[in-house]
Amino acid sequence: MSANVKGALLQLTAMGIFATHDVVIKTLGQTYPPLQILFFSSLLSFPLISMILMRDPNSGTLRPNSLFWVLLRTGCAVIAGMGGFFAFSTLPLAQVYAILFTTPLLITILSIPMLGERVGIHRWAAVVVGLSGVLIVLRPGAGQELGMGHAAALVSALAASVGAVTIRRLGKSERPLVLMMWPMLGNFIATGASLGFAYQPMQLAHLGLAGVIACFGLAGGFLVIQAYRAGEAAIVAPMQYSQILWATAYGWFLFDEALDMPTLLGAGVIIASGIYIVIREGSGVSANRPATVARLRHETVTAPKSAILQRLLSPRR
Repeated sequence: MSANVKGALLQLTAMGIFATHDVVIKTLGQTYPPLQILFFSSLLSFPLISMILMRDPNSGTLRPNSLFWVLLRTGCAVIAGMGGFFAFSTLPLAQVYAILFTTPLLITILSIPMLGERVGIHRWAAVVVGLSGVLIVLRPGAGQELGMGHAAALVSALAASVGAVTIRRLGKSERPLVLMMWPMLGNFIATGASLGFAYQPMQLAHLGLAGVIACFGLAGGFLVIQAYRAGEAAIVAPMQYSQILWATAYGWFLFDEALDMPTLLGAGVIIASGIYIVIREGSGVSANRPATVARLRHETVTAPKSAILQRLLSPRR
């Protein structure tokens, strides 16, 4: 088996785990407030993440070197997680993924003002075409009622994109411990405060499912690391879009969700644009690779960025 095939298979497996992670969110979201699910899922992920954080090879404190950028990254991670959990709880899975798949397109745009990178006409065209796919999915004024779930998914995608570009801007100037712990603390404060407004006692079995969300998020992250170590980024990254297949299958079998033609067409346009950008970045035509380096997977506190996990798991120096 070639390295690229191995990397692609590992990434496909990771995306299946992440899709199952999102299905459990949707299942619990039918009974409990989304922010309550996020609070308990992240709380139960803390023991697992603490064991990883102990491997941080760099000594120091939680004090950031670049306070503004760390605060921005923290706020984006919290908003992305809250928006994602809310969207998965209220919208059909395929619609949520179609909107979240705009993340690499938004990263490409944001890399210009935040990183000073140049984007050529080819990638600009791909971005415009991809964003038009969002309008196909949402089809405003064409009979579909747009609600808070759609807004949450869009805000989540934007926040995740800003957060991904912020991590690139910070580079290795911040410890992985800082980049992971600040969003976790921010999430505990934000979602913990929400429990005072909407809280429903959870059954023990449902608390167990919240723990499953935490385990699946980390397991998927580890597999993504192995996938990128095994194969080329331009081959591995497009496997992200296999989640739409999982979403279609899960939505049909578990939630009686039918995949309508506008969602299918819009998702196809977004995916094609994202893959074009990844291929162009990986072909050597462009010296800048914001979307490829960001590794595309939508970030939540329960599914942290694989790039940060990789730095934490690197050998001690």
